[in-house]
Amino acid sequence: MEVALEDNNLMENVLPPDEQEIDVDLEAKEKKYLRGEVANLESLKDKKLKTQLASREKLYGKSAKAAAKIEKWLLPASAGYLETDGLEKTWRIKQTDIAEEVDRSSTRNQYDIVLPDFGPYKLDFTASGRHMLAGGRKGHLALVDMMNMNLIKEIQVRETVRDVAFLHNDQFFAAAQKKYSYIYARDGTELHCLKERGPVARLRFLKNHFLLASVNKIGQLHYQDVTYGDMVASIRTGKGRTDVMEVNPYNGVVALGHSGGTVTMWKPTSQAPLVQMQCHPGPVSSVAFHPNGHLMATSGKERKVKIWDLRKFEEVQTIHGFHAKTLSFSQKGLLAAGTGSFVQVLGDSSGDYSRYMSHRMEKGYQVEKVMFRPYEDVLGIGHSMGWSSILIPGSGEPNFDSWVANPFETSKQRREKEVHLLLDKLPPETIMLDPSKIGAMRPSRRKEKPTRGEIEAEKEVAIEAAKGVELKKKTKGRNKPSKRTKKKKEMVENAKKTFPEQEHSNIAGKKRRIGEDAAAELPSSLKRFARKN
Repeated sequence: MEVALEDNNLMENVLPPDEQEIDVDLEAKEKKYLRGEVANLESLKDKKLKTQLASREKLYGKSAKAAAKIEKWLLPASAGYLETDGLEKTWRIKQTDIAEEVDRSSTRNQYDIVLPDFGPYKLDFTASGRHMLAGGRKGHLALVDMMNMNLIKEIQVRETVRDVAFLHNDQFFAAAQKKYSYIYARDGTELHCLKERGPVARLRFLKNHFLLASVNKIGQLHYQDVTYGDMVASIRTGKGRTDVMEVNPYNGVVALGHSGGTVTMWKPTSQAPLVQMQCHPGPVSSVAFHPNGHLMATSGKERKVKIWDLRKFEEVQTIHGFHAKTLSFSQKGLLAAGTGSFVQVLGDSSGDYSRYMSHRMEKGYQVEKVMFRPYEDVLGIGHSMGWSSILIPGSGEPNFDSWVANPFETSKQRREKEVHLLLDKLPPETIMLDPSKIGAMRPSRRKEKPTRGEIEAEKEVAIEAAKGVELKKKTKGRNKPSKRTKKKKEMVENAKKTFPEQEHSNIAGKKRRIGEDAAAELPSSLKRFARKN
């Protein structure tokens, strides 16, 4: 009977071949998320520490298993990447070579829109990558659906457009025009004219805070809340005119590049810069942030691109011989740099950024702005004659989270998401260099004064310790009982002198009581002249 039960248990533990493969795959993925080898708990003698470490190791195992399951079932696609054999170089591969190897839907992302009368163009994408906004210097604004390449709306504002930016979704966008900034609806209707900012050079939108940040020609930085229209902050940078501006996606800090080679970082609740870094000897031409917020790329007129670690504010790498007019990081960490009619993409596969892909514009079009399209292996290029799109394998995140950015969202989902974004809106005070400090306890700046009971207890302990000190036996004449008693009294008095606060409070109380008694003895006609303590 026992043998039969054991056989049944063995049959229950044996899994089908498909499930066995899944288990092996999950174990392999789980090892990737584990934090090294398990600590040796048998050698520990402290039972409390042993229990704490055991519970922590158990928690690490559960989190690694959960991460492996998420990767297995919810993240089925993996990012592609160009690989070559032998002495071949990835940066020698052209867009025509890539077009021959990819499917038809991917080749639709390779195109050139030529509009010679309205350029150069600035570009911006929504968080989902579904829509693109193009703004021509000579007044042309175009909203395009990138999924089916349909033109949603096209307007001509008949004046200079310096920059464009989407707001929280594709329904609203802002344009920095000749004299003022304007906010437009999806159908091209002008909703607001922002006159307080003056002639704006650059626009950026902080989606978690619903703040529209801008810097104008005279170097003033403005933050405006788009939910109720008030100006949150107006800051004079004191660094002169600048057209280099970028937002760190990790903490919402705005970085400005100046003509003196410095990069300053700002938040709306401070009139002084949070950080001021001397990045280049000459003017800064472009700034870009890595999606994780820990790396920053800057380019200067001295033909250098520098990579900075913002956790230590130290230079990590310098790339020589390349002047970048515009920089952009992809979701997977690729860095695109554009200057003249040449675009270069740098990858960090070996730890340091090196050349990954190159592209030369047709007919010498001058690059104005490069920007990666989210969740797609696509790089958008705004240039002097329109805009273009090229394929960069491995640049986009292959798996999108529909709660964060859904390219296929319906109008109902969009409305619900807008309500949730407004409910989750963060106040401007949460913008800081280290957002992990939010919710932490602020350390006390000064020590708390001990209570009177604590002082008395410490005093008694010190007196008892002074009385209990054994004196050394000295030579004849110096070891008399009277001298020993006198020495003990001196030690007790010295112990009492270490608590002057209590003595001072006693003296002050005694003086106050004496003053009150003296005032009580005065006649009623003179009491009003008595000193009040």
